[in-house]
Amino acid sequence: MTDAKKTVTFTDNQTGKTWEYPVLSGSVGPDVVDIRKFYADTGMFTYDPGYTSTGSCSSAITYIDGDAGVLLHRGYHISDLATKCKFPEVAYLLLRGELPNETELKDFEKTLTYHTMVHEQLHKFYDGFRRDAHPMAIMCGAVGALSAFYHDSLDIHDPTQRMIAQHRLVAKMPTIAAWAFKYSQGQPFMYPRNNLTYAENFLHMMFSTPCEDYVVSPVLARAMDRILILHADHEQNASTSTVRLAGSSGANPFACIAAGIASLWGPAHGGANEAVLKMLNEIGTPDRVDEFVNKAKDKNDPFRLMGFGHRVYKNYDPRAKIMAETCKEVLAELGIENDPLLEIALRLEKYALEDDYFIEKKLYPNVDFYSGIIFKAMGIPVSMFTCLFALARTVGWISQWKEMIEDPDQKIGRPRQLFTGSDHRDFVPMDKR
Repeated sequence: MTDAKKTVTFTDNQTGKTWEYPVLSGSVGPDVVDIRKFYADTGMFTYDPGYTSTGSCSSAITYIDGDAGVLLHRGYHISDLATKCKFPEVAYLLLRGELPNETELKDFEKTLTYHTMVHEQLHKFYDGFRRDAHPMAIMCGAVGALSAFYHDSLDIHDPTQRMIAQHRLVAKMPTIAAWAFKYSQGQPFMYPRNNLTYAENFLHMMFSTPCEDYVVSPVLARAMDRILILHADHEQNASTSTVRLAGSSGANPFACIAAGIASLWGPAHGGANEAVLKMLNEIGTPDRVDEFVNKAKDKNDPFRLMGFGHRVYKNYDPRAKIMAETCKEVLAELGIENDPLLEIALRLEKYALEDDYFIEKKLYPNVDFYSGIIFKAMGIPVSMFTCLFALARTVGWISQWKEMIEDPDQKIGRPRQLFTGSDHRDFVPMDKR
């Protein structure tokens, strides 16, 4: 980050006082106005609900250009990473800043492989949940509980302990997520196997049983690998900002990631692919697509098409194209033909790419539009959709946490407010209320 020569001037029209604030330029993207001294200078705060115009931190991890439909991790385009890398390569890139060479990748994969098992007493922890507990509730509790099992990686000021915690979280999250699924299904837990890849291991723990071996399809494993890569990080979204805010207080990394999972659970964030599937089921049959598209166009109708458009992307979501191709590969591998939901989805996709209404409003299919269809085809229940999102996003969260901890400008998060309550009220005794 460099200081630009230009400044922004703020003038108080009532007093006539003027202040200048420097404009900071990153390596790419919009400039930002440095207002760190604004309150000290003016006695006023800025007001930005949702922080939609506020840069909360500096970061070198992920860059998004929503207008151009660009997503970069450490400078690499998401399409290259998703089609040419394995998930551990991308995880290494996010954590370390560079793509690994062959030796580095081998060592990193070995580290992840030998950290996949969780403390055996955590198995008993799962038994404390009701049998019908939502998998996300279980994941929230289990990840937060890791701090009670791994005391040797809680010192955030020790670089070695920070690294161990990072590896543990990325490695153990597939086990924690798969066990949450198994518990919700009333099935015995399956332990990780060291001869499987990261994606293969997750599918093995999800779908194998003690009764028979589960042969992991290479096509499905590659699809899962892509899904993990496409969801690995997405800049300063709600859950990532939650992780950073929790971490700014000095909280241990396990607690911070649990906070991120809680934020992701919200339907406006991590539940979007679940909403897509519910919408497709509501439409019901392909011949009703026109009817629902017209409902979506009607300003007086509350119905909304889910899986189209994005808060950041005002162009085609760069992850969606890869997810669309992956969707076709998965359905072909599983022999799923003439699926009504798929036919509905394809007709909606055609509208989004050709209809003037969708084009004018830039309502392109996003990554959630396709991921829900893939998960359904693979036999993953709706209740697990957000868990898979959390599994993938863990490496992004912990990379952002690591960057924040190592940032010399880092301070505890403390947003301010525009107070609209009572100024002063005289206390009223009980007998006079």
